Amino acid sequence: MVLVARREDALNEVAERVRELGGKADVVICDVAIRHNALDCVDRAESLLGGIDVAVINAGVGRHRMLVEHDLDDAEALLKTNVFGALYFAHALAPKMLARKSGFLVFMASVAGLLPVPGEAVYSASKFAIVGLAEALSIELEPHVHVLTVCPGAVRTDFVKEDEMDRMPEAARRTAIDADEVARATFEALRDGKTRVVVPAKLGVAVALRGVAPGLVRSGTARELAPILNRSKGTPTEE
Repeated sequence: MVLVARREDALNEVAERVRELGGKADVVICDVAIRHNALDCVDRAESLLGGIDVAVINAGVGRHRMLVEHDLDDAEALLKTNVFGALYFAHALAPKMLARKSGFLVFMASVAGLLPVPGEAVYSASKFAIVGLAEALSIELEPHVHVLTVCPGAVRTDFVKEDEMDRMPEAARRTAIDADEVARATFEALRDGKTRVVVPAKLGVAVALRGVAPGLVRSGTARELAPILNRSKGTPTEE
């Protein structure tokens, strides 16, 4: 496999773990938000692997900030990484996979791309974009290339910055899952030929409910996030 990210030290740690388990791993340093870096990365990975069978498009950043709190440069950088980074890789990989008439593209989206989340509007917008891109591609590229959209809820990683932990809803912190669970669900979904998987599965109930009762989901979301949004606005809340 080829491991791609900006942090060389973290990549080398993962690569070493792969090798200890008997696998082969190469490391490519890349900022996916920079077009030529992303395209060069795909070419480099193709050369190392002799062809890419499965590509997991997973790079992403997030901020728990309301739009009015967001620095515009920061918001733009988030969109470049989350949306344009995925676009660059998909655009480079799809023709190669179509030419071979085989391949799997996995887009790591989020439940925030299926259920709009106030308090992280820019992040949610980026993930809605990924869901739209991936699900359209799943039709454009079939039957030769299979596309899977993965929509996890909160995952226990260092993704959320320490100074934003109090912005996460209590329910999200309480129901957070491990990265291993997301990985397992992803490969099971690939095995079963699914085009979308929500992890944990119980969050799929809320997604389905939004389709039939959007007003109910909207009001429930507002209630759940009211304490966080009020703190952000400087509004006192009842204990």
